[in-house]
Amino acid sequence: MISGIHLQPELKKAFEEMGFSEMTDIQIKTIPLIQQGRDVIGQSKTGSGKTAAFGFPILEKTIHNNGLQALILVPTRELCEQVTSEMRKFSKHKRMSIVAVYGGVSINPQFHSLRNADIVVATPGRMLDHLERGTAQLSRVKILVLDEADKMFEMGFIEDVKKIISQIPKDRQTLLFSATISQQVQDIVRHYMRSPEKVKVQEYVESAKLVQHFYSVSSRDKFSLLVHILKHESPGLAIIFCATRNRVDVLSKNLYKQGIQSERLHGGLSQNRRKQAIDMFHNKKVDILVASDVAARGLDIKDVSHIINYDIPKTSKEYIHRIGRTARAGEEGKVISLLSEQDHDNFRSVLGDRSLIVEQLKLPEFQRVPFFVSDKRQHFGARRSTYSKSPRQDYSRQRYGEHKKEYHPREGSTRHSGERRGFHRRRFR
Repeated sequence: MISGIHLQPELKKAFEEMGFSEMTDIQIKTIPLIQQGRDVIGQSKTGSGKTAAFGFPILEKTIHNNGLQALILVPTRELCEQVTSEMRKFSKHKRMSIVAVYGGVSINPQFHSLRNADIVVATPGRMLDHLERGTAQLSRVKILVLDEADKMFEMGFIEDVKKIISQIPKDRQTLLFSATISQQVQDIVRHYMRSPEKVKVQEYVESAKLVQHFYSVSSRDKFSLLVHILKHESPGLAIIFCATRNRVDVLSKNLYKQGIQSERLHGGLSQNRRKQAIDMFHNKKVDILVASDVAARGLDIKDVSHIINYDIPKTSKEYIHRIGRTARAGEEGKVISLLSEQDHDNFRSVLGDRSLIVEQLKLPEFQRVPFFVSDKRQHFGARRSTYSKSPRQDYSRQRYGEHKKEYHPREGSTRHSGERRGFHRRRFR
């Protein structure tokens, strides 16, 4: 028994071997309900331990080699890989076939894996592809999980999800986890869940350990201030948020010119490149991750000490989602937002949120450094075809026009190929 909850011996052993001594609030409140067969709505943030909350009871209820019995739908490829990895760790001592199904990679190898799958973790688009091809069938699914449902629907997957649900038996158990309960989430609950139990847990971010600051700085000096902060704050792991794919690429490249190594993460990169970036950051081989909001959704990495909002989120909800990646489990965290002239209107919603304590700091003295604007079509030599205009891949493309006026005038041309080869030679500490 762990925190008063019974788990099968094989699962209890895996739980303990992963270094856990007790369960989190979301696990304590939801696991017994799931074990009883109830439909559950879990309202919690990334990092609260929700994967284990649904993962362990699913593994208890699943019989190996008895067909596909559990389907877990997630919004992004990164979260798909992450949930699959955790589920495999949970089932270390219990034989189980857990398969990840997502787009951006060849569909053919997934055909064979799906034939023997007990549990599938999938993005809606690729799962629907398999159903339409006849390479997967859901007639034996007993448990459906919608993870990060609000983000999944914001990304345009709601119709895909409805089509998938229509092929699952109606007597299934449905589990929905979401940071917020939007109108679309409520519609899904009303039409597809049976008298669900709602579980809401307190914020996993420890606000007492979280320091939130913002600077008011001119567009021309924003990058120079960022460089100053990175070189004087000495962050452990830092995530820098940008509004667009292009801004991610350009910012990362300019940091490199200042001797600061970073990894990029956005929806226009190949799946292998995105996985490499996450692994580098997770394993602390690089200290800085420059990311778009959509690509970073669901990202759960320990020891992130700093969140830097280079581009300002439009709503307090999006701000809260960003800062939820630091100040976890007793660790301290810092959020720094850089506001240029046109950012103040967007930031009013953050300052108006009484749950947030954000202090303006006086600008420090810092040295101006050059900022080179890059051709947005080149993206470090990436293929143009990888930059889909589909809104469900990356909403940030829609916001490019709102930010492009901040860019500095071109100060010189650059050579992408040589810099790409040397991109990881230097590491900033």
